[in-house]
Amino acid sequence: MESVLTSHYIDGEWREGTPEIDVQNPATQETIATIPNADQELVQEALLAAKSAQDSWGTTPGADRAAVIRDIGDTLEANVGDIGDILMAEQGKPKSTADGEVEGTLTLADYAAGWGRRIEGDIVPSDNRNEQIHLQRHPMGVITAIIPWNYPIAVLMRKILPALIAGNAVVVKPSSTTPLSTIRVFELIDDKLDLPDGLLNLVLGGSEVGDALVRSPETDMVTMTGSTRVGKQIAKAAAENLTPVSLELGGKAPAIVAADADIDAAVEDILTARITNAGQVCTCAERVFVHENIAAEFSEKYVDATENIELGPPEKNPDMGPQVTQGELDWTQSSVDAAVDAGATILTGGSQPTGSDFSTGFWYEPTVLGDVNPDMDIVEKEVFGPVTPIVTVESVDQAVEYANKSRYGLSSYVFTENYQTAMRTVEDLDYGETYVNRTLGEAWQGHHIGWNESGMGGDDGKYGVLKYTQIKSVYYDYS
Repeated sequence: MESVLTSHYIDGEWREGTPEIDVQNPATQETIATIPNADQELVQEALLAAKSAQDSWGTTPGADRAAVIRDIGDTLEANVGDIGDILMAEQGKPKSTADGEVEGTLTLADYAAGWGRRIEGDIVPSDNRNEQIHLQRHPMGVITAIIPWNYPIAVLMRKILPALIAGNAVVVKPSSTTPLSTIRVFELIDDKLDLPDGLLNLVLGGSEVGDALVRSPETDMVTMTGSTRVGKQIAKAAAENLTPVSLELGGKAPAIVAADADIDAAVEDILTARITNAGQVCTCAERVFVHENIAAEFSEKYVDATENIELGPPEKNPDMGPQVTQGELDWTQSSVDAAVDAGATILTGGSQPTGSDFSTGFWYEPTVLGDVNPDMDIVEKEVFGPVTPIVTVESVDQAVEYANKSRYGLSSYVFTENYQTAMRTVEDLDYGETYVNRTLGEAWQGHHIGWNESGMGGDDGKYGVLKYTQIKSVYYDYS
């Protein structure tokens, strides 16, 4: 991995700070960089720089803003491998997955740019003669964007591109676990593009930096992807100033496999949706509810497929890399141990792998659990690791009942060959998005939103752009 800057980026300038927070390679536990921790003064500088830039950017024609969005996309496209190398080193993704994350944002840039001419208001009828009512859409202003460690580049672009096209300026706070790929993106944008100073700002540090951004009255909106626990803290802090928030939070996605499902296809799609990014995806299939008529066959095939998953160093491009931190690894292991203590059976995996490739790093075997009942913590609490608990059910209706008991409501999966079963099940599931007979992966033109304690506001698509605007009502009396 090439060395990268470890500095804040504020008002078009790189700002050094005292190195305080180590960034580790999760495959080797090697410290690959040390980043500074922004203080309150620096946070305020970033927000004020954004506010100054937004005054002009917000009145820039949409077509001109779209050209900037396309330039950002072109810059990333020319540097996929470079950004992917850094992402692989700091997050532990296999190389192809890291590159794929960067490449996936290119279509988002194209999509977001298209909104330059599509953010529209309305003219609505008045009850009075000689009067018009105009509903105008205006930018929110300064957006604080808090980025998670599991998809640093995808979520970075998911936040800043729609915000920019809507006329906002942005202050970005990446996870202190995976800040380096974000720094590299800012470095490339600074080097290749002539953006207005202060339009994009980057502050590094831990949770106290995010807290300062959220609590500041200079922040006009907060958009964040992360855990439900942290999301609640952000919502509470933002409420001090009635600052709007958009939160994409934790999930416990159920995969429901009906008796008439294509078992082989379901096994492949669910396993992909479980081990992607070592299970560290908020939309991962975290639990399986399979009909009793096919439970034995499904479980056998799922275990066989799981045992064929290749685990190894990310640069060798395996199927799965390590978990991102020791804390995540410990939580995965303790979740499995608790399930076994409660009566579950380990069908495969259940521990850290052995061998020279795994002597250091945060590795965990892809794991399948049987003899699981729906009241176990492993079925209710988010694991965020490559563990699949399989629950046998008597009917799809029972599976839906179990699935809806969760406090989460982000993603869900349904596998059936009967369209009536599919449509009824989708209707009954209390989840913001459902995949029918397919694995995970949202479209930028869709809408990614969690119900219940999985968030509010959502990302992507029409509504993911318009959330960065606010409406002004104007009454024109021309009598």
